Amino acid sequence: MKRIAGLFFIAIAAGATTLGAYKLFFEPRATTYLTENDSMPVFHTAGTPAYSAGAGIDEADFTLAAENTVNAVVHVKNVTLSRGSGSLLEFLYGYEERARPQVGTGSGVIISPDGHIVTNNHVISRANQLTVTLNNNRTYDATVIGTDPNTDIALIKIEPERPLPYLAFGDSDNVRIGEWVLAVGNPFNLTSTVTAGIVSAKARDLGRNQSFIQTDAAVNPGNSGGALVNTNGDLIGINTAITSQTGSYIGYSFAVPSNIARKIVEDLLEYGDVQKGVIGIESPRLNTRYAVENGIDEIDGVFVDGVEEGSGAEEAGLERGDIIRRVDDIRVRRMADLTGYISTKRPGDEVRVVLERDGEELAVPVEIRERQTTVVPRMGVKVKNLTDAEKERYGTEVGVKIVGVPETYRRYDLEGKIILAVDDDEIRDIEDARNLFAKISRYGNTSITLLDENGQKERIIFQ
Repeated sequence: MKRIAGLFFIAIAAGATTLGAYKLFFEPRATTYLTENDSMPVFHTAGTPAYSAGAGIDEADFTLAAENTVNAVVHVKNVTLSRGSGSLLEFLYGYEERARPQVGTGSGVIISPDGHIVTNNHVISRANQLTVTLNNNRTYDATVIGTDPNTDIALIKIEPERPLPYLAFGDSDNVRIGEWVLAVGNPFNLTSTVTAGIVSAKARDLGRNQSFIQTDAAVNPGNSGGALVNTNGDLIGINTAITSQTGSYIGYSFAVPSNIARKIVEDLLEYGDVQKGVIGIESPRLNTRYAVENGIDEIDGVFVDGVEEGSGAEEAGLERGDIIRRVDDIRVRRMADLTGYISTKRPGDEVRVVLERDGEELAVPVEIRERQTTVVPRMGVKVKNLTDAEKERYGTEVGVKIVGVPETYRRYDLEGKIILAVDDDEIRDIEDARNLFAKISRYGNTSITLLDENGQKERIIFQ
């Protein structure tokens, strides 16, 4: 009996030892949840395991998107002819050097099986000859359908013998920060190069009143005009720019959102030019002294500092001091959010603007209308198209009215006058004004014809 009792106690001790060892060395540690109570403030902690690689990174697969994209991205070669650059022989004897060809390269994206290709305007600018090489090494001559220097988008066309692989436009409004993307192009003439990264930011303004997608996918010279695609292979942007002191990639690059590029392409195909519209508000840049002194730089939204006469915003009743929070389903935090979305619309379209006024939220429909004002190059004065009433008051059917004058020219009493002509070229609207002032040479004098409210004409010489 004593022997049986001894064996029983030995078995209990052995079991306890085994169980203790298992608890101490082998059993997974239980997650402890800390909770709040009235006596001691503590923090909640999650019981989800953390992985150093980051959730989802091991599941990312770019192979299908890359395979579909490389065959739709082309190599674009631009040949321009450069003449003599004012040598001493040319000055003394009228000797003119023979035109020398200069070759630039970039990328493009096939967007239709019949050979329409979207690229950057700066890739094909001033081309005397354009050639496109496909991923299968076939080469074609290309023609320019249309360009938009404002957005740096151009549409060109080749004539293939058979339908080509192409990319479908994705919805860039639905792109999320942190989303995986691929950049496909031809950097440094290395064809069919694929790099990966994430969307670093949206609605990035580079100082040109534009709206870019920022990514850390490597983009270098030659990538311009290439594709930025998501992991489904949808085209969400056209790679356009890098910001670098060396001219090469240093960690971030920029792409024109696909919704803007698609609208530009559709306009060029349907109308022959770009149909641009605005809602008609003015908002100061956030880094100006005026914005800082008035606290506008800290507003989460777009501060309405002025409403243009005859605009959709004026008709909808927008006022100075309103803060725009949303446009349709797009959250607006800065001016680039607003201009980026409006760039996808045409004159005549209507958007729903949600704004804050005196602490209350209002929603108003605003019609997109053609831009009625612009700042002309070189002089920097702001001009607007004439209304019928202004044409009658000034007694003219042509010209643009000066509505804003930079400090440099304030002493000349220009505001309120009508610009009729630059040299001998008549100005009919703001497009004429922008184009003619852009052609003013840095050298020599330019004659500008003005008209005041009394019907008196005058000429000023711009040097």
